[in-house]
Amino acid sequence: MSNSNPTIPAPAVTDHSATIFVALELSKSTWVMAIHSPAVDKISLYRIGGGDTGALLRQIERARSRAERHCGTPVAVLSCHEAGYDGFWLHRFLETRGIVNEVLDPASIHVNRRARRAKTDRLDAESMIRVLMAYHRGEKRVCSVVRVPSPQEEDARRLNRERGRLVHERVAHVNRIKGLLFGQGIRDFDPLGKYWERRLDCLITGDGRPLPPRLKAELHRECRRLSQVVEMIADVEAERDAWRNAEAADLAPGSADAKMAALIRLKGIGPAFASVLVHEVFHRDFANRRELGAYLGLTPSPYDSGASRREQGVSKAGNSRARTTAVELAWMWIRHQPQSALSRWFEGRVGDMEGRIRRITVVALARKLVVALWRYIEMGLVPEGAVLKG
Repeated sequence: MSNSNPTIPAPAVTDHSATIFVALELSKSTWVMAIHSPAVDKISLYRIGGGDTGALLRQIERARSRAERHCGTPVAVLSCHEAGYDGFWLHRFLETRGIVNEVLDPASIHVNRRARRAKTDRLDAESMIRVLMAYHRGEKRVCSVVRVPSPQEEDARRLNRERGRLVHERVAHVNRIKGLLFGQGIRDFDPLGKYWERRLDCLITGDGRPLPPRLKAELHRECRRLSQVVEMIADVEAERDAWRNAEAADLAPGSADAKMAALIRLKGIGPAFASVLVHEVFHRDFANRRELGAYLGLTPSPYDSGASRREQGVSKAGNSRARTTAVELAWMWIRHQPQSALSRWFEGRVGDMEGRIRRITVVALARKLVVALWRYIEMGLVPEGAVLKG
């Protein structure tokens, strides 16, 4: 990728300026560009190499020059691409070069619902440019535009996401080790114990034999990988909690560390929950509780067509990490804040019932809890009946 790409000065996109619309269908090897120019009443398609930003800017500059000669006025450029494997670097690249860019949620774009439909990069790019033009005309519900995080916000999430992957890997190694030993009649081996290597050498199968040599070697390697994962989790958690060494007075008001400190003051919320909520949810600005619930995918999805009416459950269309954390936190809230208004609301509806109804209601509690924590972070309103740590 060349660093000598030209900067394209562009007027702001307004309802009254002539605009070139550009849609990018991205893949690893090839990018498909769809361009609609006021100089030509059609969608032109171009193929460039994946990541070739120089060719991308040259095509846009050619289209802009032709459009300006045709219109006799400066022409703005509005581009879009779907959120995906390429992340947000291309959005930042275009914005710094004077091109207004929108990152679209691919799941929000309507498609043909036939069982068999043509799908190519060319058709996808043409469809995307039509969506962009409709969005520019003011049809805001034609698609969902992704809020692009700043590089600092994006980097701040790394620790939580890395820890989540490492925890899943730890569970997988533990289950693998216990499964191998269970097949030999051994049920009491703790792979997370301090002296796992010494105990592994002394294991005897259920029928009185020593462990087969190849199985023992495999278990030894699994335990070594598990130990390395445990060390990595400890390193990540130490880095995550480094801010706690600072005095509370030194935390800038409204900063991520200050928000985490405020959450941790509530009984039942630890550093892991606080870190995920702050870096995945509370770094954003929400206009109201509905926007917050939609971001977590905890809003209802009714089905009402003709005589058929039913609820399909929550949408699950938002941040999956934040949604999972919110539900886990709801269970912890019931345990550690039993006298709070939210816990009483939950118990008043489920009582002694078990099973599915309890799991459904705790999702509703999770939404209410996150809204209450959002108000606590933004306005200092402690959830009703909640207990603060000493």
